[in-house]
Amino acid sequence: MQLEGKAGFSILEACDAARVSRAGFYLHFDEHAPRQADTELRQQIQKICLDNRCYGSRRVIVELQKQGRLVNRKRVMRLMRADNLLCLRKRRFVCTTDSRHTYAVYPNLTRDWKPDGINQLWVADITYIRLREAFVYLAIVLDAFSRRVVGWALEDKIEASLAVAALRMAIASRKPAFGSLVHHSDRGIQYACGEYTDVLEEHGILASMSRVGNPYDNAKAESFMKTLKQEEVDGSCYRNIHDARLKIGTFVEDVYNARRLHSAIGYRPPAELEAALSLPPDSPLSTRKGVLLGMGKSTAMNHEARRASP
Repeated sequence: MQLEGKAGFSILEACDAARVSRAGFYLHFDEHAPRQADTELRQQIQKICLDNRCYGSRRVIVELQKQGRLVNRKRVMRLMRADNLLCLRKRRFVCTTDSRHTYAVYPNLTRDWKPDGINQLWVADITYIRLREAFVYLAIVLDAFSRRVVGWALEDKIEASLAVAALRMAIASRKPAFGSLVHHSDRGIQYACGEYTDVLEEHGILASMSRVGNPYDNAKAESFMKTLKQEEVDGSCYRNIHDARLKIGTFVEDVYNARRLHSAIGYRPPAELEAALSLPPDSPLSTRKGVLLGMGKSTAMNHEARRASP
């Protein structure tokens, strides 16, 4: 054996000097060296997880590789499990869409169509919110152009009345012109039932629904729900439905609509975008400067043509 010890001795010479058999040395080495290596690796893993609380084993391995360590994923998972560092997976979802019903299903009217103004396309969705001891359900209606939440409702039961309350709030606040608006949703029974479609027909709103099992058809509503969960719900612990309604309402109205910057509309809040759209054409902040609003030239021209039309 020609391996060198720390003092420059070979393993054989070190064992002879210490009067220890090589078998005894390797028995001790095999017992303690892996523990020492694991302890060092665990320290590195703990530092990574402390800086990145939501990292799972795959991302931890990438960080370790950047530090020059080649490790096996099973080993990393074993050490993370021992230190209780593995992220707990949330239940993917509480089902809020029941498309197994006998009501009429409407075709998707929004494919390859991008609205160029407010109150042309509304999108709607329902999600669940966890309280300390129960679930409540949030229904929203979102203007697809400005990304503003125009209607919402929070209740402890997922019924048609929940979705209808959000829709009526949107209609009352926006007062869309009869026959000028498309309402898009998934195929859930809350949106397909007569109680909901009667309200749509009463106000001349055309119904549109996503294709089966295709969340991308309602991506704008899904994106809002993700933002809500990440920026409000996941960091809160609501005492009861009244507490949840107050805090979520504050987030929707005072943060999401009024202050949060949206990349899709030129890094402006929805309220600011809609305020700019209502300015006179000669205003430097109007849609004459549509590029500043995050809109293309064609969209800005469409707005000006609409203003110019009698």
